[in-house]
Amino acid sequence: MESLPFGSWGLQFLSRWMTTSKRVQDRSRKKRVHDLEIVTEKWKIASKVLFLMETLKKEPEMIIPVRSLEQYRKQINLPKPHRISDFIRKSPKLFELYKDQKGVLWCGMTKKAEDLIKEEEKILELQEDKAAEYVTRFLMMSVDRRLPLDKIAHFRRDFGLTLDFRANWVHKYPQHFRVVKSGDEVEFLELVSWNPAWAITELEKKVTGITENNSHNPGMLSLAFPLKFPQEFKKVYRYGGKIEHFQKRSYLSPYADASSLKAGSLEFDKRAVAVMHELLSFTIEKRLVTDHLTHFRRELVMPQKLMRLLLKHFGIFYVSERGKRFSVFLTEAYEGSELIDKCPLVLWREKVQSLIGYRGMKKKIETYSDLSDTAGDGLLQSDSEEENLHLELEQQDTMGYEDGLLTDNSDMDVGEVTRVYQNFKTN
Repeated sequence: MESLPFGSWGLQFLSRWMTTSKRVQDRSRKKRVHDLEIVTEKWKIASKVLFLMETLKKEPEMIIPVRSLEQYRKQINLPKPHRISDFIRKSPKLFELYKDQKGVLWCGMTKKAEDLIKEEEKILELQEDKAAEYVTRFLMMSVDRRLPLDKIAHFRRDFGLTLDFRANWVHKYPQHFRVVKSGDEVEFLELVSWNPAWAITELEKKVTGITENNSHNPGMLSLAFPLKFPQEFKKVYRYGGKIEHFQKRSYLSPYADASSLKAGSLEFDKRAVAVMHELLSFTIEKRLVTDHLTHFRRELVMPQKLMRLLLKHFGIFYVSERGKRFSVFLTEAYEGSELIDKCPLVLWREKVQSLIGYRGMKKKIETYSDLSDTAGDGLLQSDSEEENLHLELEQQDTMGYEDGLLTDNSDMDVGEVTRVYQNFKTN
Protein backbone atom coordinates (compact mmCIF):
# COMPACT_ATOMS: atom_id res chain seq x y z
CA MET A 1 0.00 0.00 0.00
CA GLU A 2 1.40 3.40 -0.99
CA SER A 3 2.22 5.58 2.01
CA LEU A 4 0.92 9.10 2.27
CA PRO A 5 3.59 11.74 1.58
CA PHE A 6 3.14 13.62 4.87
CA GLY A 7 3.77 10.54 7.06
CA SER A 8 2.41 9.77 10.53
CA TRP A 9 2.62 13.37 11.72
CA GLY A 10 0.42 14.43 8.83
CA LEU A 11 -2.10 11.72 9.68
CA GLN A 12 -2.25 12.95 13.27
CA PHE A 13 -2.74 16.52 12.08
CA LEU A 14 -5.45 15.48 9.63
CA SER A 15 -7.18 13.48 12.37
CA ARG A 16 -7.15 16.47 14.71
CA TRP A 17 -8.39 18.79 11.95
CA MET A 18 -11.23 16.46 11.00
CA THR A 19 -12.27 16.21 14.66
CA THR A 20 -12.12 19.89 15.58
CA SER A 21 -13.77 21.06 12.38
CA LYS A 22 -17.04 19.32 13.26
CA ARG A 23 -19.83 21.33 14.82
CA VAL A 24 -20.15 21.18 18.57
CA GLN A 25 -23.73 20.05 18.17
CA ASP A 26 -22.60 17.05 16.09
CA ARG A 27 -19.75 16.13 18.43
CA SER A 28 -21.95 16.19 21.56
CA ARG A 29 -25.20 14.73 20.27
CA LYS A 30 -25.01 11.74 22.62
CA LYS A 31 -24.28 14.02 25.55
CA ARG A 32 -27.45 16.07 25.25
CA VAL A 33 -30.04 16.25 27.99
CA HIS A 34 -33.12 16.35 25.81
CA ASP A 35 -35.43 17.74 28.50
CA LEU A 36 -33.17 20.75 29.14
CA GLU A 37 -32.87 21.41 25.42
CA ILE A 38 -36.67 21.71 25.43
CA VAL A 39 -36.38 24.38 28.14
CA THR A 40 -33.81 26.26 26.03
CA GLU A 41 -36.01 26.27 22.94
CA LYS A 42 -39.10 27.43 24.81
CA TRP A 43 -37.16 30.26 26.45
CA LYS A 44 -35.81 31.51 23.10
CA ILE A 45 -39.36 32.17 21.97
CA ALA A 46 -40.58 33.51 25.31
CA SER A 47 -37.65 35.95 25.62
CA LYS A 48 -38.66 37.65 22.35
CA VAL A 49 -42.25 38.05 23.52
CA LEU A 50 -41.20 39.36 26.95
CA PHE A 51 -38.88 41.89 25.33
CA LEU A 52 -41.73 43.12 23.14
CA MET A 53 -44.03 43.39 26.17
CA GLU A 54 -41.39 45.41 28.02
CA THR A 55 -40.91 47.67 25.00
CA LEU A 56 -44.64 48.38 24.82
CA LYS A 57 -44.78 48.92 28.59
CA LYS A 58 -42.30 51.80 28.25
CA GLU A 59 -44.50 53.60 25.70
CA PRO A 60 -46.85 56.31 27.09
CA GLU A 61 -50.02 54.48 25.99
CA MET A 62 -48.39 51.06 25.60
CA ILE A 63 -48.74 51.18 21.80
CA ILE A 64 -46.09 51.67 19.14
CA PRO A 65 -45.95 51.88 15.32
CA VAL A 66 -44.76 48.54 13.97
CA ARG A 67 -42.16 50.28 11.81
CA SER A 68 -40.64 51.73 15.02
CA LEU A 69 -40.03 48.17 16.22
CA GLU A 70 -37.47 47.72 13.42
CA GLN A 71 -34.88 49.38 15.67
CA TYR A 72 -35.32 46.47 18.11
CA ARG A 73 -34.95 43.72 15.51
CA LYS A 74 -31.60 42.68 16.99
CA GLN A 75 -32.96 42.49 20.54
CA ILE A 76 -36.00 40.55 19.41
CA ASN A 77 -33.54 38.52 17.32
CA LEU A 78 -35.75 38.32 14.29
CA PRO A 79 -33.50 38.04 11.23
CA LYS A 80 -34.59 39.37 7.86
CA PRO A 81 -36.57 38.61 5.74
CA HIS A 82 -38.95 37.71 8.61
CA ARG A 83 -41.39 40.55 9.23
CA ILE A 84 -41.99 41.85 12.72
CA SER A 85 -45.69 42.13 11.99
CA ASP A 86 -45.81 38.38 11.22
CA PHE A 87 -44.06 37.63 14.50
CA ILE A 88 -46.60 39.76 16.38
CA ARG A 89 -49.51 38.02 14.67
CA LYS A 90 -48.37 34.67 16.04
CA SER A 91 -49.48 35.64 19.56
CA PRO A 92 -52.94 37.21 19.12
CA LYS A 93 -53.83 36.57 22.77
CA LEU A 94 -51.04 38.95 23.80
CA PHE A 95 -50.71 41.52 21.01
CA GLU A 96 -53.09 43.52 18.82
CA LEU A 97 -52.43 45.00 15.39
CA TYR A 98 -54.50 47.75 13.85
CA LYS A 99 -54.23 50.61 11.36
CA ASP A 100 -54.98 54.23 12.08
CA GLN A 101 -56.72 56.64 9.71
CA LYS A 102 -53.47 57.33 7.91
CA GLY A 103 -52.86 53.64 7.26
CA VAL A 104 -50.01 53.32 9.82
CA LEU A 105 -49.86 49.85 11.39
CA TRP A 106 -49.68 49.92 15.20
CA CYS A 107 -49.00 47.27 17.82
CA GLY A 108 -50.50 47.17 21.29
CA MET A 109 -51.21 44.68 24.03
CA THR A 110 -54.47 42.86 24.61
CA LYS A 111 -56.40 43.29 27.84
CA LYS A 112 -55.04 39.90 28.92
CA ALA A 113 -51.46 41.04 28.35
CA GLU A 114 -52.03 44.31 30.20
CA ASP A 115 -53.41 42.37 33.16
CA LEU A 116 -50.32 40.15 33.07
CA ILE A 117 -48.08 43.24 33.15
CA LYS A 118 -49.86 44.47 36.27
CA GLU A 119 -49.55 41.03 37.84
CA GLU A 120 -45.81 40.95 37.13
CA GLU A 121 -45.36 44.38 38.75
CA LYS A 122 -46.98 43.11 41.95
CA ILE A 123 -44.81 39.98 41.96
CA LEU A 124 -41.61 41.99 41.43
CA GLU A 125 -42.62 44.34 44.25
CA LEU A 126 -43.18 41.42 46.62
CA GLN A 127 -39.81 39.88 45.69
CA GLU A 128 -37.79 43.12 45.80
CA ASP A 129 -36.22 42.39 49.17
CA LYS A 130 -35.10 38.93 48.08
CA ALA A 131 -33.66 40.33 44.86
CA ALA A 132 -31.78 42.93 46.93
CA GLU A 133 -30.35 40.14 49.07
CA TYR A 134 -29.10 38.25 46.01
CA VAL A 135 -27.54 41.37 44.49
CA THR A 136 -25.85 42.12 47.83
CA ARG A 137 -24.48 38.57 48.06
CA PHE A 138 -23.29 38.90 44.46
CA LEU A 139 -21.28 41.96 45.55
CA MET A 140 -20.01 40.06 48.61
CA MET A 141 -18.59 37.34 46.34
CA SER A 142 -16.71 39.83 44.16
CA VAL A 143 -13.05 40.45 44.83
CA ASP A 144 -13.42 44.26 45.08
CA ARG A 145 -16.88 44.20 46.69
CA ARG A 146 -18.24 46.13 43.72
CA LEU A 147 -19.38 45.34 40.18
CA PRO A 148 -19.95 47.45 37.04
CA LEU A 149 -23.60 48.39 36.79
CA ASP A 150 -23.64 47.59 33.07
CA LYS A 151 -22.63 44.01 33.81
CA ILE A 152 -25.20 43.51 36.55
CA ALA A 153 -27.86 44.76 34.14
CA HIS A 154 -27.30 41.60 32.07
CA PHE A 155 -28.80 39.64 34.98
CA ARG A 156 -31.87 41.84 35.41
CA ARG A 157 -34.38 39.27 34.20
CA ASP A 158 -32.50 36.37 35.78
CA PHE A 159 -32.52 37.98 39.23
CA GLY A 160 -36.09 39.25 38.94
CA LEU A 161 -35.14 42.93 38.95
CA THR A 162 -37.53 45.67 37.86
CA LEU A 163 -37.48 47.43 34.50
CA ASP A 164 -36.31 50.64 36.21
CA PHE A 165 -33.40 48.76 37.78
CA ARG A 166 -30.73 51.31 36.91
CA ALA A 167 -32.74 54.49 37.35
CA ASN A 168 -34.55 53.77 40.62
CA TRP A 169 -34.20 50.26 42.04
CA VAL A 170 -30.47 50.48 42.81
CA HIS A 171 -31.14 53.46 45.08
CA LYS A 172 -33.84 51.75 47.16
CA TYR A 173 -31.43 49.84 49.42
CA PRO A 174 -28.75 52.31 50.59
CA GLN A 175 -28.11 50.09 53.61
CA HIS A 176 -26.82 47.35 51.28
CA PHE A 177 -25.23 49.04 48.25
CA ARG A 178 -24.71 52.35 46.47
CA VAL A 179 -23.89 53.60 42.99
CA VAL A 180 -20.42 55.12 42.55
CA LYS A 181 -18.53 56.39 39.53
CA SER A 182 -14.94 55.67 38.61
CA GLY A 183 -12.53 58.24 37.23
CA ASP A 184 -13.62 57.44 33.67
CA GLU A 185 -17.32 57.86 34.61
CA VAL A 186 -18.08 54.12 34.68
CA GLU A 187 -20.87 53.37 37.16
CA PHE A 188 -20.34 50.66 39.76
CA LEU A 189 -22.64 49.14 42.35
CA GLU A 190 -20.62 49.01 45.55
CA LEU A 191 -21.22 47.08 48.76
CA VAL A 192 -21.99 49.36 51.71
CA SER A 193 -21.90 46.88 54.58
CA TRP A 194 -20.93 43.23 54.95
CA ASN A 195 -23.72 40.99 56.22
CA PRO A 196 -22.29 37.81 57.81
CA ALA A 197 -25.76 36.24 57.91
CA TRP A 198 -25.79 36.30 54.10
CA ALA A 199 -22.29 34.83 53.71
CA ILE A 200 -23.71 31.29 53.86
CA THR A 201 -23.97 29.48 50.55
CA GLU A 202 -27.21 27.93 49.34
CA LEU A 203 -25.48 24.53 49.46
CA GLU A 204 -24.54 25.05 53.13
CA LYS A 205 -28.16 25.88 53.90
CA LYS A 206 -29.35 22.64 52.31
CA VAL A 207 -26.77 20.47 54.03
CA THR A 208 -26.63 22.07 57.47
CA GLY A 209 -30.10 23.56 57.69
CA ILE A 210 -28.67 26.89 58.87
CA THR A 211 -30.31 29.75 57.00
CA GLU A 212 -28.74 32.72 58.79
CA ASN A 213 -25.91 33.21 61.26
CA ASN A 214 -24.90 36.71 62.25
CA SER A 215 -21.49 35.53 63.47
CA HIS A 216 -20.69 33.38 60.44
CA ASN A 217 -17.14 33.71 59.11
CA PRO A 218 -16.74 32.14 55.63
CA GLY A 219 -13.73 29.86 55.21
CA MET A 220 -12.96 26.34 53.99
CA LEU A 221 -15.85 24.03 53.09
CA SER A 222 -15.97 20.26 52.58
CA LEU A 223 -19.35 19.83 50.94
CA ALA A 224 -20.14 17.60 47.98
CA PHE A 225 -22.17 19.14 45.18
CA PRO A 226 -25.45 17.44 44.19
CA LEU A 227 -24.97 15.51 40.95
CA LYS A 228 -27.53 14.61 38.32
CA PHE A 229 -26.35 12.67 35.27
CA PRO A 230 -28.17 11.48 32.19
CA GLN A 231 -28.13 7.69 32.33
CA GLU A 232 -25.70 7.26 29.43
CA PHE A 233 -23.09 9.54 31.06
CA LYS A 234 -22.50 7.68 34.30
CA LYS A 235 -20.20 4.89 33.16
CA VAL A 236 -18.12 7.17 30.94
CA TYR A 237 -17.22 9.89 33.40
CA ARG A 238 -17.02 8.03 36.67
CA TYR A 239 -13.95 6.23 35.34
CA GLY A 240 -10.91 6.52 37.59
CA GLY A 241 -12.83 8.02 40.48
CA LYS A 242 -12.20 11.57 39.27
CA ILE A 243 -15.62 12.77 40.33
CA GLU A 244 -15.32 11.18 43.78
CA HIS A 245 -11.92 12.79 44.31
CA PHE A 246 -13.28 16.15 43.28
CA GLN A 247 -16.27 15.85 45.60
CA LYS A 248 -14.08 15.07 48.62
CA ARG A 249 -11.74 17.99 48.04
CA SER A 250 -12.06 20.98 50.39
CA TYR A 251 -12.57 24.40 48.88
CA LEU A 252 -12.77 28.05 49.84
CA SER A 253 -16.22 29.55 50.33
CA PRO A 254 -17.35 31.89 47.51
CA TYR A 255 -17.66 34.60 50.19
CA ALA A 256 -14.11 34.20 51.51
CA ASP A 257 -11.12 36.20 50.24
CA ALA A 258 -9.79 34.33 47.19
CA SER A 259 -7.00 36.72 46.22
CA SER A 260 -4.30 34.28 47.40
CA LEU A 261 -5.54 31.33 45.31
CA LYS A 262 -3.31 30.33 42.43
CA ALA A 263 -5.02 30.17 39.06
CA GLY A 264 -5.11 26.62 37.69
CA SER A 265 -4.77 24.96 41.08
CA LEU A 266 -7.25 22.32 42.22
CA GLU A 267 -8.45 24.61 45.00
CA PHE A 268 -8.94 27.47 42.54
CA ASP A 269 -11.08 25.38 40.21
CA LYS A 270 -13.29 23.92 42.92
CA ARG A 271 -13.97 27.35 44.38
CA ALA A 272 -14.93 28.51 40.87
CA VAL A 273 -17.45 25.66 40.69
CA ALA A 274 -18.84 26.79 44.06
CA VAL A 275 -19.16 30.38 42.79
CA MET A 276 -21.05 29.20 39.69
CA HIS A 277 -23.28 26.99 41.83
CA GLU A 278 -24.09 29.90 44.14
CA LEU A 279 -24.73 32.37 41.33
CA LEU A 280 -27.05 29.98 39.47
CA SER A 281 -28.89 29.34 42.75
CA PHE A 282 -29.74 33.05 42.87
CA THR A 283 -31.41 33.06 39.47
CA ILE A 284 -35.14 32.74 38.88
CA GLU A 285 -34.85 29.74 36.55
CA LYS A 286 -31.50 28.33 37.77
CA ARG A 287 -30.17 29.01 34.30
CA LEU A 288 -27.96 31.67 32.69
CA VAL A 289 -26.61 32.52 29.27
CA THR A 290 -22.95 31.53 29.47
CA ASP A 291 -21.48 34.67 27.93
CA HIS A 292 -23.17 36.68 30.69
CA LEU A 293 -20.95 34.73 33.08
CA THR A 294 -17.73 35.41 31.18
CA HIS A 295 -18.07 39.12 31.95
CA PHE A 296 -17.34 38.39 35.62
CA ARG A 297 -14.21 36.23 35.41
CA ARG A 298 -11.96 38.84 36.98
CA GLU A 299 -14.44 40.13 39.56
CA LEU A 300 -15.35 36.63 40.79
CA VAL A 301 -11.81 35.20 40.48
CA MET A 302 -12.67 32.49 37.97
CA PRO A 303 -10.71 30.68 35.25
CA GLN A 304 -10.08 32.32 31.91
CA LYS A 305 -11.50 29.24 30.18
CA LEU A 306 -14.79 29.25 32.04
CA MET A 307 -16.57 27.13 29.44
CA ARG A 308 -14.01 24.36 29.97
CA LEU A 309 -14.88 24.31 33.68
CA LEU A 310 -18.62 24.15 33.07
CA LEU A 311 -18.29 21.34 30.55
CA LYS A 312 -15.98 19.36 32.80
CA HIS A 313 -18.44 19.35 35.69
CA PHE A 314 -21.53 18.38 33.72
CA GLY A 315 -23.02 16.46 36.65
CA ILE A 316 -23.36 19.80 38.45
CA PHE A 317 -23.99 21.93 35.36
CA TYR A 318 -25.47 21.25 31.96
CA VAL A 319 -24.48 23.40 28.98
CA SER A 320 -27.02 23.66 26.19
CA GLU A 321 -25.25 24.42 22.92
CA ARG A 322 -28.26 25.22 20.79
CA GLY A 323 -27.66 28.27 18.64
CA LYS A 324 -24.65 30.57 18.89
CA ARG A 325 -25.17 31.50 22.53
CA PHE A 326 -24.98 28.72 25.08
CA SER A 327 -26.95 28.39 28.31
CA VAL A 328 -25.85 26.70 31.53
CA PHE A 329 -28.30 24.97 33.88
CA LEU A 330 -27.96 23.94 37.51
CA THR A 331 -28.90 20.29 36.97
CA GLU A 332 -30.12 19.60 40.52
CA ALA A 333 -32.83 22.25 40.08
CA TYR A 334 -34.62 20.35 37.30
CA GLU A 335 -36.68 17.19 37.11
CA GLY A 336 -36.92 16.46 33.42
CA SER A 337 -37.83 19.73 31.73
CA GLU A 338 -39.55 21.12 34.82
CA LEU A 339 -38.02 23.42 37.40
CA ILE A 340 -38.51 21.74 40.78
CA ASP A 341 -39.06 24.86 42.89
CA LYS A 342 -40.96 27.54 41.01
CA CYS A 343 -41.12 31.03 42.45
CA PRO A 344 -44.11 33.27 41.59
CA LEU A 345 -42.20 34.93 38.76
CA VAL A 346 -41.54 31.57 37.06
CA LEU A 347 -45.24 30.71 37.33
CA TRP A 348 -46.03 34.11 35.79
CA ARG A 349 -43.68 33.45 32.87
CA GLU A 350 -45.37 30.11 32.31
CA LYS A 351 -48.67 31.96 31.98
CA VAL A 352 -47.13 34.12 29.28
CA GLN A 353 -45.67 31.07 27.54
CA SER A 354 -49.09 29.40 27.47
CA LEU A 355 -50.41 32.34 25.43
CA ILE A 356 -47.58 32.37 22.90
CA GLY A 357 -48.00 30.81 19.51
CA TYR A 358 -50.35 30.82 16.60
CA ARG A 359 -50.69 27.99 14.12
CA GLY A 360 -52.69 28.12 10.90
CA MET A 361 -53.02 30.06 7.64
CA LYS A 362 -51.45 33.51 7.70
CA LYS A 363 -53.78 36.40 6.96
CA LYS A 364 -53.00 39.91 5.96
CA ILE A 365 -54.29 42.02 8.84
CA GLU A 366 -55.88 45.23 7.61
CA THR A 367 -57.76 46.27 10.73
CA TYR A 368 -58.09 45.24 14.35
CA SER A 369 -61.48 43.66 13.58
CA ASP A 370 -59.85 41.36 11.01
CA LEU A 371 -57.40 40.18 13.65
CA SER A 372 -60.25 39.50 16.06
CA ASP A 373 -61.91 37.25 13.50
CA THR A 374 -58.85 35.02 13.24
CA ALA A 375 -57.68 35.10 16.84
CA GLY A 376 -59.44 31.93 17.91
CA ASP A 377 -58.18 29.76 15.07
CA GLY A 378 -55.41 27.28 15.78
CA LEU A 379 -54.01 28.53 19.06
CA LEU A 380 -51.37 26.23 20.46
CA GLN A 381 -52.08 24.61 23.78
CA SER A 382 -49.26 23.80 26.15
CA ASP A 383 -49.31 20.06 25.45
CA SER A 384 -49.12 20.44 21.69
CA GLU A 385 -46.38 23.06 22.03
CA GLU A 386 -44.29 20.62 24.06
CA GLU A 387 -44.91 17.89 21.50
CA ASN A 388 -43.87 20.18 18.63
CA LEU A 389 -40.66 21.14 20.41
CA HIS A 390 -39.76 17.49 20.99
CA LEU A 391 -40.31 16.80 17.29
CA GLU A 392 -38.23 19.79 16.21
CA LEU A 393 -35.34 18.78 18.45
CA GLU A 394 -35.35 15.28 17.03
CA GLN A 395 -35.36 16.53 13.43
CA GLN A 396 -32.86 19.38 13.78
CA ASP A 397 -29.40 19.89 15.18
CA THR A 398 -29.83 23.61 15.66
CA MET A 399 -32.47 26.31 15.56
CA GLY A 400 -31.89 29.63 13.87
CA TYR A 401 -32.75 31.67 16.93
CA GLU A 402 -30.65 33.22 19.65
CA ASP A 403 -31.36 35.72 22.36
CA GLY A 404 -29.32 38.42 20.68
CA LEU A 405 -28.99 40.81 23.62
CA LEU A 406 -25.20 40.61 23.71
CA THR A 407 -22.61 40.21 20.97
CA ASP A 408 -19.61 39.26 23.10
CA ASN A 409 -19.03 35.57 22.40
CA SER A 410 -15.32 35.61 23.15
CA ASP A 411 -15.46 32.50 25.34
CA MET A 412 -18.00 30.66 23.23
CA ASP A 413 -15.77 29.75 20.28
CA VAL A 414 -17.14 26.57 18.69
CA GLY A 415 -13.71 25.20 17.88
CA GLU A 416 -12.57 25.65 21.47
CA VAL A 417 -15.56 23.82 22.89
CA THR A 418 -15.06 21.02 20.37
CA ARG A 419 -11.47 20.59 21.53
CA VAL A 420 -12.65 20.44 25.14
CA TYR A 421 -15.05 17.64 24.32
CA GLN A 422 -12.32 15.79 22.43
CA ASN A 423 -10.00 16.09 25.44
CA PHE A 424 -12.66 14.66 27.75
CA LYS A 425 -13.13 11.75 25.37
CA THR A 426 -9.45 10.83 25.27
CA ASN A 427 -8.48 11.54 28.91
